[in-house]
Amino acid sequence: MPLYEHVFLARQDLAQAQVDALAETASKIVTDAGGKIARTENWGLRSLAYRIKKNRKAHYVMLDIDAPAPAVAELERQTQINEDVIRYVTIRVDAHEEGPSAMMRRNDRDRERGDRGDRGGRGDRDRGDRDRGPRREREEFESVGQ
Repeated sequence: MPLYEHVFLARQDLAQAQVDALAETASKIVTDAGGKIARTENWGLRSLAYRIKKNRKAHYVMLDIDAPAPAVAELERQTQINEDVIRYVTIRVDAHEEGPSAMMRRNDRDRERGDRGDRGGRGDRDRGDRDRGPRREREEFESVGQ
């Protein structure tokens, strides 16, 4: 059977349990039509590049599907009808990716980096002492001249 990746974006105001229910519904549609779900990944609530139907964020979910084309067509039809889904895309792939997807690897890498401290990601620019040297010299010069 052909292999597909199906990603959908759910509205930002849904609870995580509702998003999981949407993924289960999609899985049930595929399995009822004779296919199977190889993997389901929840990428979480992420910011959108631009507003979609007044949403600035969305819950991202990816499904790896091994199913015939009619099953995928039915999944897309049901997804299009659902008001909680704001966008979706289904692509055919030659093989499913082994291990976690690129989005999940990115999240793991970001967690490994941890907190960047109280610098705020600005490095030495945020310390505020870059101008103190010349000011001190100026103050000393002015006090000597008086």
